[in-house]
Amino acid sequence: MKLFIDSADIDEIREYAGSGFLDGVTTNPSLAAKTGRDYVEVLKEITGIVKGSVSAEVLATDHDGMMAQGRRVAKIASNITVKVPLTWDGLKACRGLRAEGIAVNVTLCFSPVQAMMAAKAGATYISPFIGRVDDCGEDGVGLIRDIRTVYDNYGFTTEILAASIRSVSHVRESALAGADVATIPASIFKLLLNHPLTDKGLAAFLADAKKAGVEIRGT
Repeated sequence: MKLFIDSADIDEIREYAGSGFLDGVTTNPSLAAKTGRDYVEVLKEITGIVKGSVSAEVLATDHDGMMAQGRRVAKIASNITVKVPLTWDGLKACRGLRAEGIAVNVTLCFSPVQAMMAAKAGATYISPFIGRVDDCGEDGVGLIRDIRTVYDNYGFTTEILAASIRSVSHVRESALAGADVATIPASIFKLLLNHPLTDKGLAAFLADAKKAGVEIRGT
């Protein structure tokens, strides 16, 4: 499963890109606003740091507006993926942008039927918001499983991008459910390698080595 970071913080993105584990970025104007920087300038910098897909959300909600903004954003860099909402106008824009060779991430997906429609519109990615589904008392990871089944049944190539990730468990369950990508906030990304037994085992190993007087000396 590919790992994206959901952020507009350049320092965060550079840190995780440097780890070698970061496959892409999802961002939007709200995240950029929190940094106090211009959205387009942030996108230009991110695409220079990350080689993989950088999902950039448009602000327009009508078809013509999304097409115009999508084309404009796509010109920033070749690895830009235009993010549009899962509405009728959004899917029409998705189809239009894909016809022009522009990658599209259809966002705000909450049902398998919505995901099917996005795939039929040619979406590069579909973004089910699993945390928000959980908030409604439904099964967010179950939504990933259902979309996976629909896509596999009909050979859709749209990639499932698990969004609204709230925990490491969400990452694990999304991988088990067959998501192609998970986009993860930095606060969760940094926890992916954490486990109390790893910390306990390392502490015990170091203590034993110290007790035995073991050292690794230069030659």
